[in-house]
Amino acid sequence: MDSLVIVDAANVVGSVPDGWWRDRHGAAERLRDSLSGYAATGLPGLAGPPLEIVLVVEGAARAVTSAGGVRVEAAPGSGDDRIVQLVADEDGGRDCLVVTADRELRRRVEALGAQVTGPRAVRSRQDGT
Repeated sequence: MDSLVIVDAANVVGSVPDGWWRDRHGAAERLRDSLSGYAATGLPGLAGPPLEIVLVVEGAARAVTSAGGVRVEAAPGSGDDRIVQLVADEDGGRDCLVVTADRELRRRVEALGAQVTGPRAVRSRQDGT
């Protein structure tokens, strides 16, 4: 059975001060593109393949579209609320991993049974390290 990996785009993009605020849409697209390889390879030590990867975007990044094995979900309001809803919708049907450093979001999704990891789990591929 595949695992679901939900990535908090705003939190992961914002974890590195690389000028992302000048082009939020472009930063979210770069993150989306860097995530595509994980669908087949998994996240080492966290989730084995195959993975369904969902990137939750909000605000200026809402126009980012799905591509390369990454489904993009545009949050109609709070990205955190959309992530919690996605976890709740799984209802224990498969393993769920949320990528975020947001403490309150971590608390909310862990209460629903999801595992959580920080942005570094996916930033290394984006940063080329």
